[in-house]
Amino acid sequence: METSLTIAQVAQRTGLTAHTLRYYERIGLIAAVSRAPGGQRRYASADMDWLAFLLRLRETGMPIQGMQAFAGLRSQGDASVGERREMLQAHLAEVQARVEALQQSMQALSTKIAHYRAIEAKAKPKTRRPSLSGTAPERKTSDDEHTSQPDPQRQPALRARTGQAPGNRR
Repeated sequence: METSLTIAQVAQRTGLTAHTLRYYERIGLIAAVSRAPGGQRRYASADMDWLAFLLRLRETGMPIQGMQAFAGLRSQGDASVGERREMLQAHLAEVQARVEALQQSMQALSTKIAHYRAIEAKAKPKTRRPSLSGTAPERKTSDDEHTSQPDPQRQPALRARTGQAPGNRR
């Protein structure tokens, strides 16, 4: 006998609110959930598996419209397997591009942190004499030497990360 879960139990297990679960059902992301005699939703293990997959899609940045398209294809059964695979392959490529952009950003941050540590290690407390004009002379900072323009090859990844990629217009 398969046990079913109430909407409150599903909300607790998934981190989604009851409102979101009802919304997902209303827009077709979740097929109509079975009901108890009193009309309360009862989620089966298959519903939970599908919700877990939807959460993965959401976590990886798939928009609701993409999730709806995938759910629509899923409802067609095996006839849409090829389309679903292609859709997931395209989404995976987008996720991989975002991960690569994040890795490049992480490397840039690590490099800057190492640069600051090196400056701190060399720094010796000095007493400054005030300038005769009353203002300090303009000098380059340590950042001036290490600031570079964004790499043109990275621009598509940067646009994708900020939602400006050609296929991601809102």
